[in-house]
Amino acid sequence: MKIACVGGGPAGLYFALLMKLREPRHDITIFERSPRGATRGWGVVFWRDLLDQLYAADPESARDIERGSFPWVDRQVVEVHGEQVVSSAPPGYGIRRQRLVDILVNRALSSGVRMEFEHGVTSASQLPDADLVVACDGVNSRIRQETEGIATDVRVGENKYIWLGTDKVFDSFTFPFIQTDSGWIWAHGYGVDAKSSTFVVECSADTWAGLGFGAMPPQDCLSMLEKIFEHQLDGHQLIGQTSGEANAQWLNFQTVTNSVWHHGTTVLAGDAAHTTHFSIGSGTKLAIEDAIALAGSLQRHGRLESALQAYEKERRAAILHSQIAARLSAQWLEDLPRYMTASPRQFATLMHRRRSPLLPHLPPRLYYWLWLNPTSHEPLGLRRLRKWACPKVITFYGKFFRHTQHSPLCRCTCCRDGEAGTGRPLDGGPGHRQGPGHSGLRSRRVA
Repeated sequence: MKIACVGGGPAGLYFALLMKLREPRHDITIFERSPRGATRGWGVVFWRDLLDQLYAADPESARDIERGSFPWVDRQVVEVHGEQVVSSAPPGYGIRRQRLVDILVNRALSSGVRMEFEHGVTSASQLPDADLVVACDGVNSRIRQETEGIATDVRVGENKYIWLGTDKVFDSFTFPFIQTDSGWIWAHGYGVDAKSSTFVVECSADTWAGLGFGAMPPQDCLSMLEKIFEHQLDGHQLIGQTSGEANAQWLNFQTVTNSVWHHGTTVLAGDAAHTTHFSIGSGTKLAIEDAIALAGSLQRHGRLESALQAYEKERRAAILHSQIAARLSAQWLEDLPRYMTASPRQFATLMHRRRSPLLPHLPPRLYYWLWLNPTSHEPLGLRRLRKWACPKVITFYGKFFRHTQHSPLCRCTCCRDGEAGTGRPLDGGPGHRQGPGHSGLRSRRVA
């Protein structure tokens, strides 16, 4: 086949690599608008399940990725009201996005994939004739926008966020929540190598406006954030993504879904096909899994249309759990004030459970005690209510999700304390097993 990949991120690179490894006669070119060695973003996260998939697909690049990654200790830190709550969490990995891309670029080139850097593609008419066009050019995909038959829905989140780095090394997932005169502001911090970490700052639009970030020069913005998170950064600096005026750019997260993922000889992958809120740390994982699935489907099916249909069906089902979890996690952060009257321990537990579909619909303290504190001292009435309510919630919302699986992002989403019909908890990811009654949840005052 002659294949054109638009976008040189993890999805396009890994797909091109796998296709070339499986059939060296494929003619594959990746078109990337940025120069070689330039990428936006600091670090990405993944867990052992993705690493196992990488080893199964291409052991050589998997070894390089594992060696280039920064492993975290198996704990998570939530800091609120001057107190740190430390809990156990599944061990994971961080890696600088540039390091990941460099590994995949080098491996793809050595396998015979052609790459054209500084070659932006804004229309499919700019591409040479190809049997297949893979649009993996990001959330604002130009190829997707001009492809007939693909209807895209973009939902803009309420909160503001800014993706930064720091030379402070966090050896575990760290979530500090700071109260300012203008409202709450918080960060998602995690190490990506032995010298640096990703530090994503998030707040409500009202807090962002009240602190004056909208009219603030980039360097002043970084300086103010360094002051706000002075204790957590231990005097270390915050660093923008790129040089120039865009190095401290505040954004609203865009959740992208599409009516279909392919039309004719064009197919979507990665952020062009779907996005999930950064608070669940699944974007890169899902993009690479798209690449693995698309390459596998093309290998199994003789007809292109059959292969693309099978790929879309497989991946739609696979990402549904993450889409729901991401929307619930984003909603929890948008509704943060309703949880701030809880004690630090309760708040940390509710944050770990932020992907629960029930949590937005119950008073936080009732949810905490009713669903997360099943002890022998629980009043008989609560035990009976729990026993009565759970099966009904599972049955009702299980039906709801089966009828709305292509639109899982509505605000009223509430199926069960987990994903309907699968037995998998929506609270998966770092710390999802934690709550009252679990070992490893401990608190300490911050000096």
